[in-house]
Amino acid sequence: MKKTFAFLLSLGLAVSMLAGCGSKTTQTEAPASTEAAQTEAPADSASDDTYKIGVIQYVQHDALDASNEGFFAALDDLGISYEADQQNAAGEASSCQTIAETLVNNGNDLIFAIATPAAQSVAGVTTEIPIVLTAVTDPAESGLVESNDAPGGNVTGTSDLTPVTEQIDLLKELIPEAKTVGILYCSAESNSVLQAEMAKEACEEAGLASEDYTVSSSNEIQTVVESMIGKVDAIYAPTDNMIAAGMATVAMVANENKIPVICGEEGMVKEGGFATYGINYYELGYKAGEMAAQILTEGADPAEMPIGYLAAEECSLMINGDTAETLGIDVSSYGDAVISGEAE
Repeated sequence: MKKTFAFLLSLGLAVSMLAGCGSKTTQTEAPASTEAAQTEAPADSASDDTYKIGVIQYVQHDALDASNEGFFAALDDLGISYEADQQNAAGEASSCQTIAETLVNNGNDLIFAIATPAAQSVAGVTTEIPIVLTAVTDPAESGLVESNDAPGGNVTGTSDLTPVTEQIDLLKELIPEAKTVGILYCSAESNSVLQAEMAKEACEEAGLASEDYTVSSSNEIQTVVESMIGKVDAIYAPTDNMIAAGMATVAMVANENKIPVICGEEGMVKEGGFATYGINYYELGYKAGEMAAQILTEGADPAEMPIGYLAAEECSLMINGDTAETLGIDVSSYGDAVISGEAE
């Protein structure tokens, strides 16, 4: 019996040791295809909590990239610790939907949506997780909030509504001989349709004729711009994601044929457009970051946070000097507003 008892005791100890070895925690890395990026704020953060923030960006171009950068700069400046899962849909609606569902399923504390299609995708998946959007022209018109003054749900953020009337006035000032304006935008983007309507009204008030030139895919951009040759004296391109991403192509054709392009935002000018009087997308993203901080650390309710806008004085004039030279337009009197950039 003593031998039997000793044997059983030894067996029990062995089983306990094996069980202990089997209790180690394993960590699985996310697949490379998710392009997840983990970022943390400085160690002296204002809160001991680390927040999970999912990011869905519709497409990569200068304006949206600047909004993304500004958002996290605000969180860093406020000393907030976070882990950011950066996802880019590359302009594909189906990718937006997949990313949105993944970010919701991952249990993020907040989702940052950049551009209208991205915001619409994620807002359609969750009514619980706070969503802060940016680079959306009219969230109410896009069906994202009940009203821009009182969102009423889990969505709030900042609008990139640009001073369209002032941009058309700029067109008339820089190109006084212009009579017909081609309005170039993607017909599938609701924010662009809205701006196109505003531009047509502004053109009519300025005594200019206007005509729509729309694309439904990036492959159509060059053909559509080429179809304007000999028909328009200038092109107006609002803050359209597809056109912004393909601005190098627009500029190549337009500048070669001496057609000035007045743009909705600065990044498009840097890519070869002629000029803009527009908002700063970094500041727009920064303002959205400040709103996100209030939600995460102060318990602010998105339903009661009005959509934010940049003030008129935060808009600025930018002229591409190289493009102006290619077009044969003298902009020497505009001083510091003139930058160097790709003219073709």
